[in-house]
Amino acid sequence: MSHEALNELIRNYGYLAILIGTFLEGETILILGGLASHMGFLELPWVMAAALTGSFTGDQLYFYIGRHYGPKIIARRLSWQEGAQKVYKHLHRHKNLLILSFRFFYGFRNVTPFAVGAAHISRLRFFSLNLVGAVIWAFVFAYAGYLFGEAFRLFLDDFKRYKLYVLLGLVLVGVLIWLATLIRHRRRALEHKK
Repeated sequence: MSHEALNELIRNYGYLAILIGTFLEGETILILGGLASHMGFLELPWVMAAALTGSFTGDQLYFYIGRHYGPKIIARRLSWQEGAQKVYKHLHRHKNLLILSFRFFYGFRNVTPFAVGAAHISRLRFFSLNLVGAVIWAFVFAYAGYLFGEAFRLFLDDFKRYKLYVLLGLVLVGVLIWLATLIRHRRRALEHKK
């Protein structure tokens, strides 16, 4: 694939990839989006908007699924049971802070909306705090990716020549990290079944 074709692919589908990626998981794709904005492929405000939309709507959906099916889902996903217990414990002490900040804690991102929904927290409370948390999260991680791009530029003399390869390399690293995490969670779930 040529440089031009790859540039067009990122420009045409980058925001959609960020929206879908943050709907499902999050940080890696958002940091890459911030990096792509620094490289001139995407616009930083639109990267943040796509991430905010994906993260917020995903967690709202997971909250409502958790509200209706949370205990059943958590019971079937053995890897989530320990995390769900921690969420329930923190909900009693720091309800608002937990809902605002769960995106920032690795391992709690996926289970928290289900557990909060299962705990029957007010819909309006979750909606409001989830929205504020999503705004903060989108800004912080997109800007971190943007700053990472600036730091990288300072270390590379001929950055323009290599920026596309750097972006592709980081996407590959992000996918590998995601796959390794997925495999580790599945192995842990299998070990709990034994």
